[in-house]
Amino acid sequence: MDDVKASILSAIGNTPMVRLNRTGCRNIEIYVKLEYYNPSFSIKDRIAIGMIEDAERKGIINKGDTVIEKTSGNTGTGLAIACAVKGYHFVTVMSAGNSMEKAQMLKALGAEVVLVPQQPGEDTDTVSRKDNEAVERKTDELTEKLQAYRPNQYINPVNYLVHEYTTGSEIIKQTDGNIDAFVAYIGTGGTFVGISSALKKFRKDIKCYPVEPESAQFLAGKPVITTRHKIQGGGHAVKPPYWDESLVDGYLSVTDDEAINVARYLAAKEGLFTGYSGGANVAAAMKLDDSMKRGSIVVTILPDTGLKYLSSDLYKFDD
Repeated sequence: MDDVKASILSAIGNTPMVRLNRTGCRNIEIYVKLEYYNPSFSIKDRIAIGMIEDAERKGIINKGDTVIEKTSGNTGTGLAIACAVKGYHFVTVMSAGNSMEKAQMLKALGAEVVLVPQQPGEDTDTVSRKDNEAVERKTDELTEKLQAYRPNQYINPVNYLVHEYTTGSEIIKQTDGNIDAFVAYIGTGGTFVGISSALKKFRKDIKCYPVEPESAQFLAGKPVITTRHKIQGGGHAVKPPYWDESLVDGYLSVTDDEAINVARYLAAKEGLFTGYSGGANVAAAMKLDDSMKRGSIVVTILPDTGLKYLSSDLYKFDD
């Protein structure tokens, strides 16, 4: 019975890594870590269980309590699974600009979903900075009203520590330490900061590159043209509270079209079905091809599955 998990929570982590074979890159090899192998099909399962168990150890929550979180959907689904297994009532607050598959999945997992309408003038299928701020206000209001515990992935240090001790360590082990660069799209910043911390502690010469939308290169210090982009889960022109500039070796950016086209390539040519940020990560990694030595290994993340975006522009095709 060694292969039987005590619960679905024991199935989080230890996700596989795959080499891409048809990128057309001449100098670099790109390895992707398939985080949609987690139970809710997203990398956010890691921080969800980490934040809940941290709160339990500190005596902040007890069975039957209410947990609330602002999310673009993926952290919410991870928390919904953790709360379902552990006996908490979970409320998730998200923008109506996120894909509806995420909201439907949250409801199926027993979560109470509060959808915040998009702000006047904002585009559908996007979550702008204004939309994000509206969700934050609603979350604050409901947290006080419900007397709920909010893990708050945006400021909770467990967010990046989980990635340092699990995701980062897994990457080092899976590559046998043979890694030259790491690339990750910036949402809360936890994935990049945590994994980059692990990699830099392992070997200081590993290059780490955060990725932003081309129209909102805020962390790179460039003028923000607009936060109305399609790469969900980040790019809101906000500096993460635990951002560590010492981990950054350079900034990369991608357009909506680049993220979409590469996500579609991954599905059609590599058999890897991912979302917007997965496409953005690989598109950004490919941009390192001309600047790195032949045989260099670049690692990035496929944070979630394309199944969560079937109603969006990502997988709409002209017949």
